[in-house]
Amino acid sequence: GATSESMAKVAARRYARCLGKLGFPTRFLNFRIVNVLGTCSMPWAIKIVNFSERHRENASYEPELHPGVTYKMRDPDPKATLKIFSTGSVTVTAASVNHVES
Repeated sequence: GATSESMAKVAARRYARCLGKLGFPTRFLNFRIVNVLGTCSMPWAIKIVNFSERHRENASYEPELHPGVTYKMRDPDPKATLKIFSTGSVTVTAASVNHVES
């Protein structure tokens, strides 16, 4: 749940330190960020059934498994996954901050 790369690195070091204290052999090497998460809320509701039907090639909606639509952007740039909820909340997961922003 870090809000910056430096905070994520500190948190990862703390986890490595805790594992070391528990007796596991640890080394803190090759730290990198692999996923960035961004959220936003629209001021209106989203009709997710209609949305998923219109965008069948990229959208997946399984109400028995998850309450939102999973929309995968397949373009080479930005490559991101969006979780879209009927309340207007959207969560974006991507490999970098630039991909989430774009």
